[in-house]
Amino acid sequence: MLDRWTMPLTQGPLLALARGLVALRVRPDQVTVVAFLVGMLALPLLALGWYLPALVAILLNRLGDGLDGALARLTGEASDAGGFLDIGLDFVFYAAVVLGFALAEPAANALAAAFLLFAFIGTGTSFLAFAIMATRYGLERPRFQQKAFYYLHGLTEGTETVLAFVLFCLLPNHFPLLAMVFGAACLVTTATRLWGGHRTLRAFEQGRRTPPSN
Repeated sequence: MLDRWTMPLTQGPLLALARGLVALRVRPDQVTVVAFLVGMLALPLLALGWYLPALVAILLNRLGDGLDGALARLTGEASDAGGFLDIGLDFVFYAAVVLGFALAEPAANALAAAFLLFAFIGTGTSFLAFAIMATRYGLERPRFQQKAFYYLHGLTEGTETVLAFVLFCLLPNHFPLLAMVFGAACLVTTATRLWGGHRTLRAFEQGRRTPPSN
């Protein structure tokens, strides 16, 4: 929901950082992989209860997630392969953060973590399933032209996920409540994406079958 406002604000700083990486001959896929590895450090850090160091790893991962795309666009190396790698590693990272909280306090956090992972499955599959169909039909991306995949918006997007992770780390004792609330919001996103995606594709298919008027 917030990505449409936050993404334009971040593009300038990201491009400035990307120009520095161009001078160092860093490739976008290298940034993607390094950001993923840094982000995965959050899993053991969270499991050990080191929430602030884990937060640093999470934020560095999110910085890298934006930086690889900016670098790819700047160098003309944007590709489906890079987009696939980026989104695939993103979902693994998201799940790892939730697992880290479950491992930190299994008795208190496991149920909420399982619910949030369940909700993540809904947001992830609805996002990717629609992206496949949108690519097949050549649908345009009016709001998120810089995304590698068609970005069907919802209540919980990248910005909301980062904010949720920040709150989890700053208020770890409240993780069960925060995770349940965010998981419920993710289920709303899943429902709206399924409804919106089905409606969009049905309208497109009906439009293709309608014979042109003379």
